[in-house]
Amino acid sequence: MRGPRRSGGVRARPARLRPRTERGRLLLVLLLVAAVTAFTATVPLLRDFFDLRVYYGTVHTWAHHGGRIYDYRVPGTVYGFTYPPFAAVAMLPLALLGRTTAIAMSLLVNLAALAAVLRILAGPGGGRHGWYRWALCLCLLAMFEPLRDTVSFGQVNLVLLALVLADSLLLTAGRGRWAGVGTGLAAAVKLTPVLFIGLLLLAGRRRAAATATAVAAAATALAAWVDPAASRFYWTEALWDTGRVGRLDYVSNQSLQGVLARLGEPGRPLWASVVLVTLCVWAWRARRAVAAGDWPAAFALTGIAACLVSPITWVHHLVWLLPSFAVLVRAGHRRTAGALYAVLCTSMVWLWSGDASGPDGFLGANAYVWVALGLLLGLPAGQPRAARRPLPRSASATAPAPSAESPATTAAGDQSESSSAAGAPAAASGTAAGWRREGGRSPSSEPTGSTCPAAANPQSRSARASSYTVNPPSA
Repeated sequence: MRGPRRSGGVRARPARLRPRTERGRLLLVLLLVAAVTAFTATVPLLRDFFDLRVYYGTVHTWAHHGGRIYDYRVPGTVYGFTYPPFAAVAMLPLALLGRTTAIAMSLLVNLAALAAVLRILAGPGGGRHGWYRWALCLCLLAMFEPLRDTVSFGQVNLVLLALVLADSLLLTAGRGRWAGVGTGLAAAVKLTPVLFIGLLLLAGRRRAAATATAVAAAATALAAWVDPAASRFYWTEALWDTGRVGRLDYVSNQSLQGVLARLGEPGRPLWASVVLVTLCVWAWRARRAVAAGDWPAAFALTGIAACLVSPITWVHHLVWLLPSFAVLVRAGHRRTAGALYAVLCTSMVWLWSGDASGPDGFLGANAYVWVALGLLLGLPAGQPRAARRPLPRSASATAPAPSAESPATTAAGDQSESSSAAGAPAAASGTAAGWRREGGRSPSSEPTGSTCPAAANPQSRSARASSYTVNPPSA
């Protein structure tokens, strides 16, 4: 026998398998939580808040013991503070906290930043998804390696991402008066967001670019006023010595420079050429996105390019790829987004941490770089809104055809549950209301440069190294 047909002679699609009751949904969420817990307890490496220990020790040494910002090193390692001086100024509140309290505050700040990022990526309609979809989203995020490492290291990536996305939200909503403030603050804390100022210039948003530049300059000047010696050392010496951060060929370095270093070609001329080509591709694609008013895609492309061209991009830095997955879902490419996202949840690059030679090492040890390159080249940007799939209609609920006197309108009630569950694509035009994101993104974990083998070069001159590093604060 033939299966049932919808009115109009079209075969009805089988219902998707999903729990239809609250009890079923709760059971599914509990099963996913158990699976995620088992995964995070066995596959990823937990980082024991190493980077937070760097921040904490640096600030306590500087504020309470007269030490120098760039002389502190975590006892037993050569790793110390590597950010611009303003980052240390911004972290001064750590000097008032004990270690346990500092860890708790780090978790709270990262959770708040993640909530802000998700709210921006979800767009104005994010609140209608309900607890079930958000629970699924959080389960998937808990497996995303860059996000997992950011939290486990006590890193600042999520906070910086939230600051930059706030500017994207302002530009998307047409409220650009304060756009640039978030980008400027982020660029003063870490150099990766500087490329977003380039995006504002590329887009002709001179006011926003000027605001970002002024904020970054003011923050940098404040740090120079607070500690002139630290600022002088950072901008004249530390900034140009990538060896302070870690080995370029370490597998955690998922940048173009990391690929070349693992191939035995760490020379700067070749790297500079590759970076120039990458930036040209980024500029071309970002301009198309901006011309169409697709600010979410433009910001996502900039985050991808920043990770690729940076000399060192530890795996936890790849949280800057999160907006690109939201763009993919918005454009209707959910399977592609899921496949690429799954790669970033596997921690697969660590299989080649000891030996990245050979064809398998070239492909596997650089897997996250290939994902980033694929997103840079193929991310939907500056395109019209993806067409929605036809919605099933029953014989008892068929909308009448529009007439000339009654133009057709789109009612919110016409959207099926399956369409909303997958995340309806957001507008990619100049009037785009915001970012929409499917409740499915999975995070995973990975070590950063802080845990990589000791670099050949110390993080600061040993002659000025603080003796306080031997006796870290016991608070």
